Amino acid sequence: MVQSGIDALSLGSLYALTALGIGLIFSVVRLVNFAQGIYMAFCAYAIVLPTTGGLSRLFLGALPTYALVATVLLFGILLALLSEVVLFRYMRGAQPATMMVASFALGAGLQNLLMMIYGSRPVGINLWPGLARLVEVGGVNIPLLQIVTVVVTLAILAALSLFLRNTRFGAAMRASAENFRMAQMLGVPANRIILVAFAMSGALAAVTALLTLPQTGMASLTMGEGTLLVAFVATVVGGLGSLTGAVLSAYLIGVISVLFQIGLPVEVRPFRNAFVYLFVIVVLLLRPQGLFNFGQKSERI
Repeated sequence: MVQSGIDALSLGSLYALTALGIGLIFSVVRLVNFAQGIYMAFCAYAIVLPTTGGLSRLFLGALPTYALVATVLLFGILLALLSEVVLFRYMRGAQPATMMVASFALGAGLQNLLMMIYGSRPVGINLWPGLARLVEVGGVNIPLLQIVTVVVTLAILAALSLFLRNTRFGAAMRASAENFRMAQMLGVPANRIILVAFAMSGALAAVTALLTLPQTGMASLTMGEGTLLVAFVATVVGGLGSLTGAVLSAYLIGVISVLFQIGLPVEVRPFRNAFVYLFVIVVLLLRPQGLFNFGQKSERI
């Protein structure tokens, strides 16, 4: 039971980080940024030198842990900021669907850039092997990596909550999420708010990559796609524009995934995600506005 609970929290944490990155951007520019997954892949590949084989040589991964984390975070932030400054800033007057298609195009372009540099084959990365050791919790041996994943995610969520609730800039971001145009009229610096939202989403993509690599042991061009899809579903289930809803829904999907993994017959378990998405469809049929969205949001940029 303890192991299943940790599994659910660990899986939900990865979904929550990505859902939060999507939600932060959507809340201020009404953009569902499907390039969030490729940000994650870029951050993972930055750890190794380009290679045409399956074996990798460490690049950033050779740095001390604190320097590695700081550098990868900076890399993710810069990548997201470039996306905003070079592309999305010039599309703010476009329809949300147009911006979403642009994010798909950006993701495809960045993915092909990665392929040109690193090739199409997955690259093995042995990052922080010490996290694979087991720690006894409640009489059950739990991988240290899962505990670290949960603790890091909860710390990020707590820090972000304090930032949004207890700082002037956080209050400006919350006001922008409620009614962006009105916030602009009241003097909220629009460009700065949007840049901070993109920077946060890039940092969250970097953290997700760093927590995923020790689990998978490899980086691939599509490594962020599965997490991105579930995270997007979580933002919809929670109610687009609701950061709290996105996070809670991400953990809910993590719990449901683990329950299906435990409860389904062995021969059906490979199709676990199909049952998860079926559950999501039922939820949206019953409550199309999302589980945690209790009011209509005003039009944003």
